[in-house]
Amino acid sequence: MGVNKNYNRNQQKKLPVGVDGFEKLRRDNFYYIDKTDMIRDLLQSWGEVNLFTRPRRFGKSLNMSMLKSFFEIGADEALFDGLEISKETELCEQYMGKFPVISISLKGIEGNTFDFARNLAVKAINEEARRLQFFLESENLSAKDKELYTLLLNSDMDDKTLVYSLKEMSELLYKHYGKKVIILIDEYDVPLAKANQNGYYKDMVGLIRGMFNQALKTNDSLQFAVMTGCLRVSKESIFTGLNNPKVFTVSDNRFANSFGFTDEEVIAMLEYYGAEGCYDTTKEWYDGYRFGDMNVYCPWDVINYCDELRFDLTARPKNYWINSSGNDVVRRFVECADTGRTKSEIEALVAGEVVTKEIHEELTYNEMYESIDNIWSVLYTTGYLTLAEKPTDDFYRLQIPNREIRNIFTQQIMAMFKENVRKDGKRLGEFCDALQSGDASGVESIFTDYLSRTITIRDTAVRNGKKETFFHGILIGILGFKDEWYVKSNEQTGDGYSDILIEIEREDIGIIIEVKYADRAKYTEALDAAFAQIENLDYVDKLRNDDFCTVYKYGIACFKRKCRVRCEKITL
Repeated sequence: MGVNKNYNRNQQKKLPVGVDGFEKLRRDNFYYIDKTDMIRDLLQSWGEVNLFTRPRRFGKSLNMSMLKSFFEIGADEALFDGLEISKETELCEQYMGKFPVISISLKGIEGNTFDFARNLAVKAINEEARRLQFFLESENLSAKDKELYTLLLNSDMDDKTLVYSLKEMSELLYKHYGKKVIILIDEYDVPLAKANQNGYYKDMVGLIRGMFNQALKTNDSLQFAVMTGCLRVSKESIFTGLNNPKVFTVSDNRFANSFGFTDEEVIAMLEYYGAEGCYDTTKEWYDGYRFGDMNVYCPWDVINYCDELRFDLTARPKNYWINSSGNDVVRRFVECADTGRTKSEIEALVAGEVVTKEIHEELTYNEMYESIDNIWSVLYTTGYLTLAEKPTDDFYRLQIPNREIRNIFTQQIMAMFKENVRKDGKRLGEFCDALQSGDASGVESIFTDYLSRTITIRDTAVRNGKKETFFHGILIGILGFKDEWYVKSNEQTGDGYSDILIEIEREDIGIIIEVKYADRAKYTEALDAAFAQIENLDYVDKLRNDDFCTVYKYGIACFKRKCRVRCEKITL
């Protein structure tokens, strides 16, 4: 079973799967990779507004929770015992627990309509305001101040109150404590992304711009603000009038190791849980992101995979990232690949090669899908593509970072192919007719046509046996729409597992298909190997036992967008 005998669940720390609260993580004995040096770096270089853009699932929310736990008045110093920031004694004495903090997340502000999303924004303000009910007893606030505060608790908040809510909250905190306020806004761009998807982008831009301009522009109560998001939304969109916010993107060397896990950190985690033997697999699947000059792993993936390895060292890696959110940008990208150039570029990326593109990191959400050039930029900023090396001017050498993201691309390619097959019922019928009549030339012609119209996958990083999987999947995608056929993949037959076994009971016909990758277009050798395997492992045995009278044995050899087909008919 591959049980991890080195893991003692009674003594070792839990892994924080889905935990993004710093205080909970530290108090409840979760494993924590120390990112508190971000606090030191921020204090040494902060601007009035600081924006960090990183792909999803790279620890943005946890870091924002960490900042809140450090700066907020009443901070528990014990949470930082033994961490990097605790070595900076002078900074800790000056800043730890010394500031009022407003901390809101816009992650959950989404809806099918603007009104629903706006109500969620009101709820986010209500929730933060409820933490500050000591205002009602404050001797430093006037009756008018307290009346203003009660409006922030109102679920029927009007537009003016909502737009001014963050600024007014900061003013009240400044009056109460006599100290300027730190504002933390996590996932600032999620409402814009959802609004763009659902058709109320203009209304949401107006709301977010109004709130940010009031809270972050000429706010005398503000010490500084920190924001996180996936995209660097253009200044003209929502940051109009802000005084040069500091932006730290995935291309920036500053704070490069504050989000994501370094190689050394992943090695230490795997060793801690007795899974050091799984390092190569972990690296292949989840490493490869380049922030500035540093390579990092996706924390969400590593934590989830390591959590499974604690109990089973033979646990297979999974596509954790794809299961945590949608991958609409990749789907749009694949759908837009209707030119030979873009199709070839996608094939090169999936094959592990590098593509050079001009990248613009500053976009608005309603511009994302206006052109294929913009989609390249979005793929880069959201983590589906990463730098192969340091960019020259605006031209970036891009590649897919790892096995997991490559799987996302291939899954979207297969999904698009199946959709196209479904639309062309006539062609599908012609292919199946040729297949069940033993027409090898017909099968070859139509299957080659299918391959020529899709994005083929020629992953140079895997063995030929793995390359066959793509062509196998294409055939299954075609045959899956033939309702009256019983199609089985990797079915045990004879002494092995045939690639595809088809039973057509109405016609008393059985079909065996063995797919081979014809390395360097050596079709004859590949077809010979296919038929040798069918014979040596007696794949016909199951059909013989099931009393099928006619059996067609097919060898299909594939290379890039071409194939060769051989067929033999036997009567049982």
